Amino acid sequence: MSIEFVNFIIQKMILTVLYLSAPPLIASLAIGLMISVFQAVTQLQDQTITFVPKIIVVIVVLLIFGPWMLNILVDFATAIFAHFPSYVRGGS
Repeated sequence: MSIEFVNFIIQKMILTVLYLSAPPLIASLAIGLMISVFQAVTQLQDQTITFVPKIIVVIVVLLIFGPWMLNILVDFATAIFAHFPSYVRGGS
């Protein structure tokens, strides 16, 4: 295996991780920002207020984007396993 090929596989792996983690992280960031603004406006500074809405939003996002995320993960795993013999032999 060449260094370029290993870099290609690592790049695909990192992109897959970013695609899979982006929807819950972005949703959690958005709801956290909205709750922070609400807390600043109302001067209600309780740390537990942000916890439950974030978990609910992340669960909803996972339910909505779950099939898409699973499809990306299955495509990546299928590509890795389908080309595994050529990886072992040293080709690309």
